[in-house]
Amino acid sequence: MKKTIVLAALMLSAVAGFGQESRQDASVSFVDVITPGVHGNTPVALVTSNTGGLLASYRYMLTPKSALEANYGYAQNTNYFQYDGIQQFIPIHTFQQEFSVAYVYSLNFHRYSPFLEAGPGVMFFSPILNNGTGRQDAKKNTNIGGVFGAGVAYELSPSFDIRAEYRGFFVKAPSFIDDFKTNRYTVIMTPAIGVAYHF
Repeated sequence: MKKTIVLAALMLSAVAGFGQESRQDASVSFVDVITPGVHGNTPVALVTSNTGGLLASYRYMLTPKSALEANYGYAQNTNYFQYDGIQQFIPIHTFQQEFSVAYVYSLNFHRYSPFLEAGPGVMFFSPILNNGTGRQDAKKNTNIGGVFGAGVAYELSPSFDIRAEYRGFFVKAPSFIDDFKTNRYTVIMTPAIGVAYHF
């Protein structure tokens, strides 16, 4: 009987301890959106303005080192297209959104937790039909790609950490109009710094 009581107490203690662990976190980060120029195998060139944006992430720990993460990011920039026979660049003011999921592998060194991540995602490029857009017939692009990155988190307290990372999103360059197709892929770089809350 005593052994049963001791075993039950140990199990309750373990369950209580598991319930108190922070297995989830939510973070908000500022990102610098950097897109390299694209020169297609067609006579089309694309140059994209650099801009800032926001990234919101939710992370669920599967084990102390492994997690799944869901991301939503957005930014506004301008894509400039130049194609055969046209000397000037034509601007497309763009609302850019990222939806992605990733596997995250991390290590712990006292207050520092370096991590790697990779996974699939989709990027929405939506033209904003205002004075910043040179073609009002521009159409939304939905392009499938993938996110990858590496970073480090610094623990401020059991509930908060600061997170800095390099992120990249591999995706086909937007076209908006048939004349603007580059038929090329690019890596949109989004280095990020933000704060995460563990719960």
